[in-house]
Amino acid sequence: MGIRGRRALVFGGSRGMGRAAAQCLAAEGVQVTIAARNPDTLAQAAAAIAAATGVPVTPVVADLTTVAGRAAARAACPDPDILVNNADGPRPGDFRNVGREEWIAALDSMMLGPIEMIRAVVDGMIARRFGRIVNISSRSVKTPQAEMPLSNSARLGLVGFVAGLARQTVRHNVTINNLLPGVFATDAQRNHILGMLAESGKTYEQLWEERGRGNPAGRYGRAEEAGACITFLCSAHAGYITGQNLMIDGGGYPGTF
Repeated sequence: MGIRGRRALVFGGSRGMGRAAAQCLAAEGVQVTIAARNPDTLAQAAAAIAAATGVPVTPVVADLTTVAGRAAARAACPDPDILVNNADGPRPGDFRNVGREEWIAALDSMMLGPIEMIRAVVDGMIARRFGRIVNISSRSVKTPQAEMPLSNSARLGLVGFVAGLARQTVRHNVTINNLLPGVFATDAQRNHILGMLAESGKTYEQLWEERGRGNPAGRYGRAEEAGACITFLCSAHAGYITGQNLMIDGGGYPGTF
């Protein structure tokens, strides 16, 4: 991929797609720092990725939504060449039951936190003439889901921001793109289904099986598939791809464009 020796900062790097991206980047010889909130899960992930790739991985306890968390991540990886923004979304619910504090928390997690990290690192990338930023978002920015009002709104705000900035940075070999996953076999999907149980009248097992089988691919995505896509977008070969929203959903999105 032409990125051996580069430095990467991966938020949400202890689980799911974030961890898969971190491992795939490390396998390419990238110096990876993974940031997450749970120190135990974080340490386990760092050790496992290092064992699998032979590349040391730096863990840092950091919350993308807070000033202190972002500062801790920057201290651990001051000048990243690669930034992967990734944060958990809220559980499903009716917008009528969502209060102001929940809206602000969603914006901090899925829009404002990632934007603050982009602001913190993009000028350094421009000065070094290399930068790759990937935001792990959701298919909901193209196919809004009625039960996900917070995710629909906050993630779309980040995508809109990226659309403008990405056209300014690409001439400096700094690209910014968004990954839009569909249904993946990750903890985030499990939490999503748990949030749907009350209104569905079905068991967890029934919903899980239905969502996987109902996808055109007939299955859930695997985290490592997302990790490989992210790694390509971060590679030396992807300098002409910017401001894009890459659907990775097994064909779940029904549109032509």
